[in-house]
Amino acid sequence: MRSALATTLLGVAVLSLALPALAAAPARPQGPDTGPAARPKGGYEALNKLPDWGGVWITKRPAPGAVRERPQPKGKYLEAFNEARRLADLNNGETPRTRSYCAAPGLPGIMGTGQYPMEILFTPGRVTTLHEAWTGERRIFTDGRKHTPLDELDPSFYGESIGHWEGDTLVVDTVALKDFTSLDQYDLPKSGEIRVVERLRKINGGKQIEDLITIDDPKAYTKPWTARVVFDWAPQIRFIEYICEENNRNPVDANGVVGTKLIGAN
Repeated sequence: MRSALATTLLGVAVLSLALPALAAAPARPQGPDTGPAARPKGGYEALNKLPDWGGVWITKRPAPGAVRERPQPKGKYLEAFNEARRLADLNNGETPRTRSYCAAPGLPGIMGTGQYPMEILFTPGRVTTLHEAWTGERRIFTDGRKHTPLDELDPSFYGESIGHWEGDTLVVDTVALKDFTSLDQYDLPKSGEIRVVERLRKINGGKQIEDLITIDDPKAYTKPWTARVVFDWAPQIRFIEYICEENNRNPVDANGVVGTKLIGAN
């Protein structure tokens, strides 16, 4: 057995020498190394004072009493929106995509994925949401830290989320979102100035969670607007592994761009 193990280790060593040199890893952004979110062990006394949202929740469609405000794009963002609607009308409501179908919708889209459940975890200084869809996860820091300066953040699918509690309501402020994350079925355009503020609380005797999502992008829209998402408590649901790449059927054009070729698309 030892001989076989030595042969295996030797093979791994030879293989590693044959591999091309890897590029140096990019510098990671540095965050605060203090506070309960950095070292979550301990401090659970404070959690006992918060509402208990632990467990699995699933989006209720349509949200009861939902009255969605109509966003008002402006300038070049209005032109992009109108073009997206035109192409969607030519393709049964589906807009053309220039990225993989396996790319996650990002925020706020991940908070409204109908048939896919979400699990909420509480630890000191942090609320984490796990999403079956795209194996997504959000880290909402509640340890009192401030936002990182925008010029030090790389835009991401879920951005940087900082939260605080106002009574039994969790208020979450998210910045630094990629400009192609989904806002609705028309892929509403957005700029790098987009900011998403959520107010989450239990309603209906604790059987539901309400998420009021306000989107503010002064560069792309005339005013902020708010959407309402409601989640039902679903403790009977277990997550199913979601690996989109296992069945990714993206078409790729001659330029290597992924997406769907639609009638009327350039």
